[in-house]
This record gives sequence, C-alpha cells and structure tokens, in this order.
Amino acid sequence: MPDKEQVIRCPSCDGYGWFEDDETAEAIDCDWCKGIGYVYRNADGVDRPIPKQDAELVAETIENLERERLRALGYSGQAKKPWEQDVRKGTKGGVNPYEERPSEK
Repeated sequence: MPDKEQVIRCPSCDGYGWFEDDETAEAIDCDWCKGIGYVYRNADGVDRPIPKQDAELVAETIENLERERLRALGYSGQAKKPWEQDVRKGTKGGVNPYEERPSEK
C-alpha cells in the first residue's frame, strides 16, 4: 500500500463491489472499486481502485473492514433458525415448530 493512502469502503457501492442493473437484475461490478468494494484514499481525499498486485498487501485490512461492515448490517456470524429471523416475524416461517401453541394445550 502506498504511503499516506488508506483503504476505505468504496463510496460508490458502499462496500458491496457490485450493483444490480435495474432493467435486467444482472449483477455489474462497480466501476469505481473494480468489484473489490474498497478503494485507496490519499491524503488529499482522492480515491482510486486498489490494483490487483496490491491484493496481498491489503487483504487483512479489507477482511477487517468487511467484518466491521457486516456487523454494522446486523450480521453476527452465527446462524439463526428461521423463527429467530426478524424478516420472518409475523409469517408462517417465523413460528417455532417446537413451541407449544395455546390452541394445542
């Protein structure tokens, strides 16, 4: 990694590395970060893609930043059973099949 440059989340794709085409729903690599999800930012605030030859140099930094990004999105690293997932609350998938329901007593 060049001096005085830091690795940051890509401001264009917010770290995802791709966009979904509105018309075709096809995944398209972000032009700004070249699909990595992260870019170099220099002391002047100018961003540039991370070259492939620097991948090994910044891999650990990117892994740490990605871990932080996923935690901010609510990912804990642990699998949740369907009935524990917020997105399934109030649906049939959000019901614990092992829990006794009042009508079954």
